[in-house]
Amino acid sequence: QVQLVESGGGLVQAGGSLRLSCAASGSIRGIYAMGWYRQAPGNQRELVAAIDSNGRTNYAGSVEGRFTISRDNAKNTVYLQMNSLKPEDTAVYYCNGDMTWNRVLRADFRSWGQGTQVTVSS
Repeated sequence: QVQLVESGGGLVQAGGSLRLSCAASGSIRGIYAMGWYRQAPGNQRELVAAIDSNGRTNYAGSVEGRFTISRDNAKNTVYLQMNSLKPEDTAVYYCNGDMTWNRVLRADFRSWGQGTQVTVSS
């Protein structure tokens, strides 16, 4: 089973940028869809962005135009470029993947990694 490790979080001022990385212990070439998710204190985990093996993407309305998801199968890594960050983007960010697009959109997973904390100050 492929293990996923998130990194790249940190503290940034509003309007700043961060790039998150999701590194896999094995090949992600066979994982059809990958997603980035976030969970803020007191909130449910939500989908931020998803990408399939054909490059089809899906973004939450709150990040559309500011965040970009990409995948590098050669490096077994999925990225989330976050620009124009807002305090409401503060959360722990997670990645996950599956062979089913709808499951990725629903965040329907049994297990999650440690995530990476993103804090945006005003």
